[in-house]
Amino acid sequence: MSGVNTQINHMMETEIHVPVGSPAIRKFPIFVDEHNVTEGAMKLIKELRPRWDPNLIRTKLFTDGTTNKLVGCYVEDCLEDVVLVRVYGNKTELIVDRDNELKSFQVLHANGCAPRLYCTFQNGICYEFMEGRALDTQDVRDPVLLRLIAGEMARIHAIHAHNGCVPKPNLWIKMRKYFSLVATEFTDQAANVRIQQEVPSQEVLEQEMMWMKEHLSQLGSPVVLCHNDLLCKNIIHNAKDGHVRFIDYEYSSYNYQAFDIGNHFNEFAGMSEPDFNLYPSREMQLDWLHTYLQAYKLSTKKGEEVSRHELETLYVQVNKFALASHFFWGFWALIQAKYSTIEFDFLGSSIRTVIQNKHQNQHKNVSLSTK
Repeated sequence: MSGVNTQINHMMETEIHVPVGSPAIRKFPIFVDEHNVTEGAMKLIKELRPRWDPNLIRTKLFTDGTTNKLVGCYVEDCLEDVVLVRVYGNKTELIVDRDNELKSFQVLHANGCAPRLYCTFQNGICYEFMEGRALDTQDVRDPVLLRLIAGEMARIHAIHAHNGCVPKPNLWIKMRKYFSLVATEFTDQAANVRIQQEVPSQEVLEQEMMWMKEHLSQLGSPVVLCHNDLLCKNIIHNAKDGHVRFIDYEYSSYNYQAFDIGNHFNEFAGMSEPDFNLYPSREMQLDWLHTYLQAYKLSTKKGEEVSRHELETLYVQVNKFALASHFFWGFWALIQAKYSTIEFDFLGSSIRTVIQNKHQNQHKNVSLSTK
């Protein structure tokens, strides 16, 4: 019985809690075929926007996603009200905690950081379109946008959405789960050859994972509410209002502050054809981190003066946790390579993250050990 209680307590410590009084989420018993999203989306729009004339409804299919299918629905004389319909990808329930995603959505919306969530259906969600432009790898390097992004992440990290006890990071639980799901054999023989030749054995991966947990857990990075997947396309810049907002909360959870930032720095390289030479320089990082720390300290009512020691400490933590980000998404890509129906070279992505993890690890063992 004590083991069960320990497990329940651990779940409470990592679980996101929705604010009291948050509206209930509407649920529709509708299944949308991922190969024919538009037809299913029209059924949902009939429920959500019953006054819309079906003959005037237009749809736009978005193609940037590597996990889900996304379509926007609108009528031409009502462009300020666009409903997004997102259909979960095949077997994504293995890697995404959908209940946790909904809670994150609600918490972030309650704090002005996310759009409205309209409903759920059997294999997806509908939510409000956020006006603005999705960023690319050049945008995140822009000094003005860079500081807006740092400030917005600080605002999210400062959200207190827990049930009274000190939150625990979900990283190691999630990483262990992903490790258990990593496929060692594929039906495609060419994939098997790539796995054997270019991906370390499960024994080596497990050893590195355990070393990483032992080392990074001792760095003292605060545990905060994190986005955990801040790639460029998940950042929307609203030039008219002069702010950025983050979208897609599938991987949001309580996690180490430095992981969220390090993961974002890795995403400077891009997604489909990553160029890790774009990883931000020390100077660019320090600019980003100084803006972040100022905003975070203000939001948590700890003043706004940022000491050199605080800045250097966070710099070291972030660059070490960037290694965990490579490791995490490497596992993710191996799982996706097995199950996803979306056309994307997940296996190649996994191999690239393994190679980059080794490169950055060798570099950081030298550069950060002198701090």
